Amino acid sequence: MENQNPYRPKIASIPEGVTRPLWSVMIPTYNCANYLRETLTSVLAQDPGSDLMQIEVIDDHSMQDNPAAVVEELGRGRVEFYQQPQNVGYIRNFETCLLRSRGQLIHLLHGDDCVLDGFYRKMQQLFEEYPEIGAAFCRHIIMDEHGHWKWFSSLEQPQSGVLENWLERIASELPLQTPSMVVRREVYEKLGSFDSRMLSCGEDWEMWCRIAADYQTGYEPQPLALYRDRSNSLTKGSVRTGQNIRDVRQATEIIQLYLPETVAPKITQKARISWALWAISFAERMIAQDDLTAALIQIREALICSRSLEVVKLATFLMLRISKRWLMQVLRSISSRAEKKGVRCQDANSV
Repeated sequence: MENQNPYRPKIASIPEGVTRPLWSVMIPTYNCANYLRETLTSVLAQDPGSDLMQIEVIDDHSMQDNPAAVVEELGRGRVEFYQQPQNVGYIRNFETCLLRSRGQLIHLLHGDDCVLDGFYRKMQQLFEEYPEIGAAFCRHIIMDEHGHWKWFSSLEQPQSGVLENWLERIASELPLQTPSMVVRREVYEKLGSFDSRMLSCGEDWEMWCRIAADYQTGYEPQPLALYRDRSNSLTKGSVRTGQNIRDVRQATEIIQLYLPETVAPKITQKARISWALWAISFAERMIAQDDLTAALIQIREALICSRSLEVVKLATFLMLRISKRWLMQVLRSISSRAEKKGVRCQDANSV
């Protein structure tokens, strides 16, 4: 699948004669310098040396903090730093990471995520043992804003090795996070960068499916990557507009083209149900926060994704909850106005 798509900029190959390390650990950041210290510490603890690993922070013109100071403090000349001259958005920042990488294996590690001891050693072993793979990932752990572990990703198979029927499995749902994935640079050179049609999420899922359509994918069952679930992340911000679900719905349509025609409709339908249920889960959170407008938007997007019985039943139940919440808000408002009017009447009677 050669890259001929205008939404996926070409990643030029490294010129001959350029000294190349095995690893390029590329760390995209934007207004997350308070987490970057932890990220860099986790990488530097496994640093095999500059001849084997490029480590570079690519900042999307942060305005709320100073990532350069963190790099200077912890990197001490070992970590490279590049800042965009203006904010270009996270997809373009990813592209810059890929373009500036020199290594044979690229690890995109968000500036608020981390790796555990053994990540680079274990992943290197996978690529050495299975030279046919174009990418590989490990299990990951979800942590909260404070670094507390919340849960582990599901186990794809009990032993390390090559995943069977991986495209058909990943095309229905996304079981991994970006910090757990490593990709050969030559794969990006062939397939291009992340798809810019997604504005808030889904670009990683589309990329891993695009790779799986052309290459085999390796797997390490040991959880060695940490993904931080932040309440103010880009994905969470898009919930109020429904952009998060529109993005994954578009990614679903793109991924359908990678699948064999015999299974594409069934897998695509399953994916749409999966994302509809994701929207329902966001709607539940928005109701809990009394953001009923955002909840309604997520329910609407869920029903656009799928009208399966399960989705319709859950959507109906949430709509009833929202109606009850709104009714209670109206009654409280009427009661409050009545109380204020009563106070005004009492004040008038006392004159």
